[in-house]
Amino acid sequence: MANRDNHYEAAFEEYLRARAVPYVAVDESKRSLLAEASIKSLDFIVSSPSGSTWLVDVKGRRFPGGSQKQYWKNWSTRDDLVSMAQWERLFGDRFHGLFVFAYDIMGDRAPVAQEQLFEFRDNLYGFVGIRLTQYAFYARQISPRWDTVAMPAERFREMAEPFEKFL
Repeated sequence: MANRDNHYEAAFEEYLRARAVPYVAVDESKRSLLAEASIKSLDFIVSSPSGSTWLVDVKGRRFPGGSQKQYWKNWSTRDDLVSMAQWERLFGDRFHGLFVFAYDIMGDRAPVAQEQLFEFRDNLYGFVGIRLTQYAFYARQISPRWDTVAMPAERFREMAEPFEKFL
């Protein structure tokens, strides 16, 4: 089951339910084993009417975030990229890795149009998605210590789309 203590994932799940989108919430309590190696779990498997199935990893961020009020924060870990690529290979051609950045809106700007915002537990969320292939191509290391990567904010802003476009 999805981590319902994580408000970003809980908000995304409620968003899917509210729109009657077929999905499976993945049990994240343990990492999966793959030929004696572990692989980070997905958050959701989401089916779209177009026939694509999305392997979703939800990334919760504030919009803007940090003490310097940065917009479009999109960091991830290298493990997230590697694990998602492994899931794509395991599931096959009809399944595509998708990072969904669930932005908790902290001000008067948002990553999606006002009508696309989703209210959950008295907070507003904007959900944007980017395909694993796009993210991995443009991601650059931001912290060797934490093994984190991110896309340049301008490029991310150009390429990320409101999640509803993936449905």
